[in-house]
Amino acid sequence: MRVLATGPPQEPWFRQHPRIVLAVAGLLFASVLLLRVFAGELVDASTLLFTLPVALIAVAFGLRAGMAAGALAVVLVVIWVVTTDTTLSAVGWISRLVPEILLGLLLGDASDRLRRADAERRRLESGALLYREAIEINDSLVQGMAAARWALEAGRTEAGLKTLDETLGQAQELVSDLIRQADRGSPTSSVTSE
Repeated sequence: MRVLATGPPQEPWFRQHPRIVLAVAGLLFASVLLLRVFAGELVDASTLLFTLPVALIAVAFGLRAGMAAGALAVVLVVIWVVTTDTTLSAVGWISRLVPEILLGLLLGDASDRLRRADAERRRLESGALLYREAIEINDSLVQGMAAARWALEAGRTEAGLKTLDETLGQAQELVSDLIRQADRGSPTSSVTSE
């Protein structure tokens, strides 16, 4: 019976297109800053919209980039305060800055952990597939050679040589398949079991 293995899951768009992520995040940062500077009142919570590009960058690029995006959001809040001559209390500063930094930190760290876990999962799956192939090779070749030996010991030379030739053909086919898979960069595309 032949069981086809599935390919790796497709990466989300924000990992496939990092330039688009940076462009979208840049537009979001600029839009929120312009909104904050030219519209709204002090009590409006529009600076919370900085969490959108911070989250996007943190999820797409990980902890360091998430922290950098959070720091950029802080700088943009400071620019807003300076350009509009706004006065914020300590609570006002904390409520506008801490969420940006924490979001970049927490989402970036979570994204890095997910990437590492996914890489480990793929490594383990690859090892399991190689293990199954090793068992298949062992079963096929050892059984074939044992059958050939028994036939030769029993004096059935023609049958023993035929079994040995078939076993060598299987060995060549299995090894060639493994070489083709290695050339494609994947540990296995299918698993055969009896």
